[in-house]
Parts: sequence; structure tokens; C-alpha cells
Amino acid sequence: MEAVMTPTAAKPNDYASDQEVRWCPGCGDYAAFAVVKKVLAKLNLDRSKTVFVSGIGCSSRFPYYMNTYGFHSIHGRAPTIASGLKIARPDLDVWVVTGDGDALAIGGNHFIHLIRRNLNMKVLLLNNRIYGLTKGQYSPTSLQGMKTKSSPMGVLDRPMHPISVALGAEATFAARSIDGDVKHLEFVVERAARHKGTAFVEIYQNCVIFNEGAYQFATDKLTKAENVLQLEHGKPMIFGANRDKGIRLRPGGLTPEVVNLKDVPADSLLIHDEHATDPTLAFMLSRLGQPGFPEPMGVFRDVEQPTYDDQVHEQVQQAITQKGGRGDLQKLLTGTESWRVS
Repeated sequence: MEAVMTPTAAKPNDYASDQEVRWCPGCGDYAAFAVVKKVLAKLNLDRSKTVFVSGIGCSSRFPYYMNTYGFHSIHGRAPTIASGLKIARPDLDVWVVTGDGDALAIGGNHFIHLIRRNLNMKVLLLNNRIYGLTKGQYSPTSLQGMKTKSSPMGVLDRPMHPISVALGAEATFAARSIDGDVKHLEFVVERAARHKGTAFVEIYQNCVIFNEGAYQFATDKLTKAENVLQLEHGKPMIFGANRDKGIRLRPGGLTPEVVNLKDVPADSLLIHDEHATDPTLAFMLSRLGQPGFPEPMGVFRDVEQPTYDDQVHEQVQQAITQKGGRGDLQKLLTGTESWRVS
């Protein structure tokens, strides 16, 4: 596929390749794909300077379907390829599309170090809490007790929380959305696209074949309002069908609790601050979702810090200045103790 310059007024389909999109009917990947195309068109990104890198998994088919450049790499290693690419070509817009198994199992080490280095790229993790491509084995985010092909008696492992992992690695941008709310997903992906640094987005994605209804609590119109906390910067944490519940810290401690608004003063509620330098509040929110608490959706953290790729190039320029010019690679490889055999 030949990448060409994006038209002045881009449309979502300008970013779709001529390949047949093949996911299972009803798969949440379709929603993510549609939203990504829409956001890229809204930002009018140059297709000849946009790259999608993936590992292995259902979501990792993204590069085939995007009318941009791309790599379909190996299991868990998308962050390493994307990192090298961004450092070598800082002018490119680099996106990593991965899944819960790809990023958090074999790719866990690479994922953590990509986040902590804060390269200027975007990471979309489609989390369906199952291994879909390999036909239904439990993944690092599968819930305890879940029965799968590889855990017929129930999963024993405690599930990983991707947002918590990212924040533990000092993510400068961490957000969560869900495939069933495309407007919210578009908002979050656009925020990530505009962030300078590693922007991590966890997307709750339904697997209709092997884990149907995993996120019904957040998609059912009758229960969603009671189960989801929409994070809004600078606003109190309020939820519920009647907007009558809130989150506050227990008096004298750091433990969150759900309260009824009629029983507590309004100024006792937690106020969301996505720009807080200290990630403690964001990390606490990433641990909600347990029984009795709503699941937070939105931007957990968005702060500005120096990017790894910028700092690498600054060091290169410093070295050039100190040495009085660029070095000779061939001379370096040859060294002072080399010989030629003829």
C-alpha cells in the first residue's frame, strides 16, 4: 500500500485501507477502529507520517486496516519497535495498538518501560479480559474464578489493572473508555492524540465469542449510571441514576467511600484533578470498581513532562557540539586495531 499525503479536509474513510476488515460480528474492535479513523480525520493527520504498530492478537490487525504505514510485529514487542521508530523518526505520529494479553503478559516488561520513558506516542489497549485470537484462554486481566479453556476450575490469579500498572510506571496520560460509548471513546482518544508524551488509553472491549457481557455493568442502560463514575476535571465525583451518590475519603483516612449526597456536605466530596503532579489520587481511582464502588471512566491523569525522544536528540546535539561535529561511524567500527585480509 502506498501512503500518500492526507487531503486538506480529511474524512474517516481516508484512513481505511482497501483490506477487508475481519473481526467477529459484534466485536468491540469495530467501534475502536471507527473512532480512531474519526479522530485522525478530525486532527487531519498526515497518513504518510502516521504509523500503527501492533503485536499479536485480534486488535493487532489494526495496521492492515489503516491506510497509513504500519508494523504487525511479534507478541508483546510492539513497544520496542515503536520506541525505536519514534527515536529514529521523531517527525512521525506513532500509535501502538495492543490487547490485555499482548501488553500485560509476554509484553509486560516492554509496556512498563515504554510508559516510564514517556516517548511521544499513543498506546491503545483493548481489554476484553480473555485471549480471543487463541480461542478463549484466561488473560492477565481475567477475573478470579472465571472459567475458561485454560482454567476449567476457575482462574486463581488476581487480575492486573492496566491503569494502575501505567500509573505505577508514572504515566503522564492515562485514561479509560468503553467500546459501547463511542462519543466518550472519541473524546478520550482525541485527548490522547493531543497529548505530548506516552498517552495510554485502556478500552473496555467486549468479546462476543469468549467473554460476552464482561462489561454489561457499564453498558446496560438500566444499571450504567449506578455502576460508572464519569471523571470530569475540577468537578466533584458524583454518580447514580439520580446523581445522588458521591465519593469521598473516610474522615481521618485515605480510604474512599460511597456516600449519599443527602447525608454529607457537598464540599466533602473528592474533586477530580487530572493535572495533579502527584499521581496518588489517580492511582486510588484506578483501584475502584470493586463491589460497592462505581467504575471510573475518563481521563485519570494528564500532565506534561519531558519526553524521552526529545531528550535523546538533545543529548545527541550536545555530543555533536562537544566533539566539534558529527562522528564517522565507519571509523568508529574500524577502530585503531583493525587489519585487512586480502
